[in-house]
Amino acid sequence: MSDLVKHYQSLFKKYGPSPKAVQYADLETQIARFEVLAQIDSNLTSVIDVGCGLGDFWSFLRSKGDQSRYLGLDIVPEFIEHANARFTDDSKAQLINSADILPTGYDYAILSGVFNNKTDDNWEFMTKTLRSMYIASKKGIAFNAMSKFVDYYDPNLYYVDPMEVLNFCKQELQGHPVLRHDYSVRREGYPFEFAIYVYKKPQYFGSEKQI
Repeated sequence: MSDLVKHYQSLFKKYGPSPKAVQYADLETQIARFEVLAQIDSNLTSVIDVGCGLGDFWSFLRSKGDQSRYLGLDIVPEFIEHANARFTDDSKAQLINSADILPTGYDYAILSGVFNNKTDDNWEFMTKTLRSMYIASKKGIAFNAMSKFVDYYDPNLYYVDPMEVLNFCKQELQGHPVLRHDYSVRREGYPFEFAIYVYKKPQYFGSEKQI
């Protein structure tokens, strides 16, 4: 983890408080990912943002008029310091420098971009994190990752088979997962990543009305 912290500290020093500091190419792709993750529920009443970076997901929710209660967690002290100063007047937001057990009491746990960097134990890190998120959340989790279904691989990034992750979410977490591999983060772009929502209760789309 120390190498990862140093990596993001160097990005923050180089780019300042911007999408590039948290390893997004630009604001367009960052917002596109947030849009997809936020679609887990049209009423996000309370959210834990795991690997929150500079708190940009909270800024995104506020821009949409969302009235959620928000907790951001990150292991990079500079990110949390900046984010807390950014939202100092916001009583609904709290940001903590932590990688410990996730607190409970929030409907959803959200994660964006945390699984992208290659490490010595990517699968173990991913599954351990998803278990913690699922246990902590009351209603479910949403996250994204790089897909193996691409024609180009960056040697510094971790690509995973989305079906393996879907199977983990169903078999190991015993949740009700939805796989999203239908979106691009750029207009006319190619879907090189995927998102998964895992609900604790199945979604009901029926009607009480008789046809």
